[in-house]
Amino acid sequence: MTKAMLVINPSSGQEKGISFEEEAVEALKKRHQEVTVKYTEGENDAHHFAEQAWEERYDTLVAMGGDGTINESINGLAEKGNPPDFGFVPLGTVNDFARALGIPMKEKEAIRLLEDPEVKPVDIGKIAGERYFMNVLAVGAIAEATYRVSPEQKSKFGSLAYLIEGARAFKEETPFPLEITYDGNEWKGEAYLMLVALTNSVGGIESFAEHAEVNDGAFHIFILKELSLPKVAALIPDLFKGELKSNEQIEYFKASELSVDSKEELVVNIDGDEGVPLPFEASVLHNELNVFVPKQ
Repeated sequence: MTKAMLVINPSSGQEKGISFEEEAVEALKKRHQEVTVKYTEGENDAHHFAEQAWEERYDTLVAMGGDGTINESINGLAEKGNPPDFGFVPLGTVNDFARALGIPMKEKEAIRLLEDPEVKPVDIGKIAGERYFMNVLAVGAIAEATYRVSPEQKSKFGSLAYLIEGARAFKEETPFPLEITYDGNEWKGEAYLMLVALTNSVGGIESFAEHAEVNDGAFHIFILKELSLPKVAALIPDLFKGELKSNEQIEYFKASELSVDSKEELVVNIDGDEGVPLPFEASVLHNELNVFVPKQ
């Protein structure tokens, strides 16, 4: 007997999760004899439910919520060995992981995908030996500004809320020293921002790392070396054309493993949430999870 677990965050997407529960259950019943529904009530609930799905040998785990719910679910499945297939219905503000996988942004379409999906192996990242992420690491005051984005701002402005807070931080930003060791190489210098992307979509911009694939076994690292209004204005066309890596203000390289340190006290942003202080080490877990995506 095949069985699926559906994890719903009732507060995600202006509390849309509950309203789509019945449709999601019916979609999963097209492929499973048993469907169990779990509701998150607090931090790490999705993580624990994902671990339960693995321990009890569920065939499928589906998360319905924002990036935080999806991140917790992935943390509950990572490095477990033979985890259930993972699907999700994006209800968040940015939904970068969904964008990278081609999962529909409209809830009903994403739910229909569960009826007959393709299963694709995807990479995830591991940081500080105990945390996992599916999209991006960021270091710098502009990245830290995202912590100040309130739920009200997200509801009102969507992904634009992050740009607003980032612009405020931009006025006070100063460069910081950075030391990066990656795949036997080294980079040292001053930077305004460092981004480590696993997918092509960052902050809702799907062309940010256009050449990145969800299972290419690599981090795509971008270091912003200069920051001024004229310089930033010059970056924007390359950003939306997917040519950021060739811009002279950007240092770009790929790596499967890296360690990052600074003489300043900095904290890395992990998938949009406050992470661990520097120094940190991170690595790519290649083809770690099997994820539902639309059929080609």
